Amino acid sequence: MSVTAISAAAGSPERKPASPFPADLSHSPLLGILGVLLGAAIVTLTGRLLSLGLADLKGNVGISYDEGAWVGSAFNVALMFIGPFSVYLGGLFGARRVLLAGASIFTVVSASLPQVHSYSLLIVLLAVAGLTSGTFYPLTLTFALRNIPLRYLALVLALYAFFIEGAVNCAPSIYGFFRNHLSWEWMFWLPALATPAMMACVYFGIPESPMPQSKKEAPSFAGFLYLSAGFALLFAALDQGQRLDWWRSGLFNGLFAGSAVLLLFSLERRLRVPNFLVDLGYLRNWNTILLGFALFSFRLVLLATIIIIPQSLSVRGLDAEQYGPAVFWTAVLEIALAFVGALLLYKGIDSRLLMAIGFTAIAFACVLNANFTSAWSAESYFPTELLMGVGQSFALLGLISSIILQVAFSGGLEAPQRALTVSAFFHSVRLLGGQVGVALMGHFIAEREKLHSNLLGLHVQSGNWLVDGTLHGLAAGLAGRSNGAFGAAGRAVGVIDSRLRLQAYSLAFIDAFHIVVAACVVMLVFTAALRRSPMNFRQLPALQQGADSPQEARP
Repeated sequence: MSVTAISAAAGSPERKPASPFPADLSHSPLLGILGVLLGAAIVTLTGRLLSLGLADLKGNVGISYDEGAWVGSAFNVALMFIGPFSVYLGGLFGARRVLLAGASIFTVVSASLPQVHSYSLLIVLLAVAGLTSGTFYPLTLTFALRNIPLRYLALVLALYAFFIEGAVNCAPSIYGFFRNHLSWEWMFWLPALATPAMMACVYFGIPESPMPQSKKEAPSFAGFLYLSAGFALLFAALDQGQRLDWWRSGLFNGLFAGSAVLLLFSLERRLRVPNFLVDLGYLRNWNTILLGFALFSFRLVLLATIIIIPQSLSVRGLDAEQYGPAVFWTAVLEIALAFVGALLLYKGIDSRLLMAIGFTAIAFACVLNANFTSAWSAESYFPTELLMGVGQSFALLGLISSIILQVAFSGGLEAPQRALTVSAFFHSVRLLGGQVGVALMGHFIAEREKLHSNLLGLHVQSGNWLVDGTLHGLAAGLAGRSNGAFGAAGRAVGVIDSRLRLQAYSLAFIDAFHIVVAACVVMLVFTAALRRSPMNFRQLPALQQGADSPQEARP
């Protein structure tokens, strides 16, 4: 049913409008919704805790820096691989079976990881954890698209946004508490304890309803395998690019070339042998493509609290528990702001306007944070926490709401393969956008630090009276704890160098905040280019009642 038909039906006094949502939507159990929220939070929190606890994990296993670089990649690359492949698994076995099986394996693996002391076994188990938890996002989103009661839809989307943002922003404080008061192993045990609760919600809340399969042919896995492997190799190349020095590395070139070949194979396979589990033609829609770009860019915006703020404090030697409050209070605010955003949606506000408010608030917060100096502590970020909380909550809620409305009113729920296809699409865009953003931001900060170090170094030359005076003063102060005058002079030069690097990093972080501001401006352009949905969240419950009425005649 087209958008025009829906709009015409909505305005017709003779008959009630037909709903683009499934007719049994309002009978969905709330436990299934809770499972959706828990699944999103668990996989997000696991990936974030793994990156925060990487140093402790490497120390426990006894591995080098280069070996440790593949620890996080094993989990994240597997997460990327299983995203598109979840469409095949969900179509073959049903979403409920795949979720329960994946969650069971993930629980056992997460509980076992702290006891692993073999590097090879660690990589294998992390890959298994990524493969199993990677099904949480696309398959639970598929359930959400087809089963959330319309009267709860805005509230559930608000909570979904909070669970994702809250997991990201709470992770440093959670890991800092575990590390300093319990044990670093809890970064694995916490997801292992939370996943059984999700499994219970999935078991009792999601009905056994596997996708109908064609009687003529079984679904082919080859195209899914090529696509998933291609995205996984691309993700690995981006993840290791900064360490390998990008195009100067043969391994990076090999990963990138392999990714390109597999993606081309996937495209050729899709064009030559269509698969009934995939409806790529449905994705050829202006708003769907634009929302994909918007989600891709939004991942760069989130780096303000994922990378820039934590690194700006950790570069001074602060640990996770010390710099965690700089982003923790943003997460605390987001729970209240999620309900505010849901209320605005229920009042009939356009989801695009909610997005615009969010990105504007993030931009203003980053402009204020661009006053950063090397003397800042976690408390220095508190004045901008409210703006950042409003921005991230409203922007993500508006983006997810726009995606849901677009899927609903473009026919995405009329066939199960469309729901699976669009879920896998946005899941892949989310992961790739996040990794591209991390790679670009990491490269940008490293290069800007080198530039500022060189520029600052031009003003620190031997023979300058201020430089010589500072060196002599530092050497005199360090002489009592140094090996003679030469040792004291060497330590004084080291102190000057560390101060220069700290200032260079400070300038690089200021530049990074400006990059996020520019990304927010791009997001505002994307928002303005979106076409308006025929109905808003205030009108959806009435639409559902019209669909449930016995007088309704669906066109």
